[in-house]
Amino acid sequence: MTKILTTGMGETTSDYLAKTFDPVLAVGAAFLALAAALVWQLRTRRYVTAVYWLAVVMVSVFGTMAADVLHVVVGIPYAVSASGFGVLLLALFGLWYKVEGTLSVHEITGTRRELFYWAAVMTTFALGTAVGDLTAATLGLGYLSSGFLFAGLILVPALAHRFLRLGPVLSFWWAYVLTRPLGASFADWLGVSKARGGLALGTGQVSLAVLLLVIGLVAYLGRRERTA
Repeated sequence: MTKILTTGMGETTSDYLAKTFDPVLAVGAAFLALAAALVWQLRTRRYVTAVYWLAVVMVSVFGTMAADVLHVVVGIPYAVSASGFGVLLLALFGLWYKVEGTLSVHEITGTRRELFYWAAVMTTFALGTAVGDLTAATLGLGYLSSGFLFAGLILVPALAHRFLRLGPVLSFWWAYVLTRPLGASFADWLGVSKARGGLALGTGQVSLAVLLLVIGLVAYLGRRERTA
């Protein structure tokens, strides 16, 4: 749930920053914030809930911007960028497995494995952004219908793991990719104008509301970690 909320927050926050401030400055500031968060995370020698989720949030914001820049600025169609990010993710997984012999998040015990992990996370965000925009805009499903589509699709790896004995690593990453378009689709539906098929609550307001939910969940996770 926390991961899905961070994806929604990343989507609306990216849109809000790009439209409120100069897009170049917004992307640059997001990149610097992401770099700082990742350095902090990599220098932390154990799992610290707040530090980890801060990095996830910043990956969400910048990953959304990176995918949007390819479409809005460069003019690359969502179908092309989605395919490209999909190939890149598969190549990254292949290299990760060849070097480390595992893709399990439970076996990230050193800096090199963690670098592979964050590279994969960044790519899944960019891929999910492109796929979500592809279904909502290019295929014309709209944000709400796209949200329900991905809500159904994310059940597939869970059911396959439960009844078909699909491996836990493949099940995890399959679901992980889908959390991005799932959260972003519903967040867009809440925030964008009615002309674009949304409720027009405002991307800034939706971002703030989701941020408060994320802070609450992260505080709960941190407390549970300390008492475990």
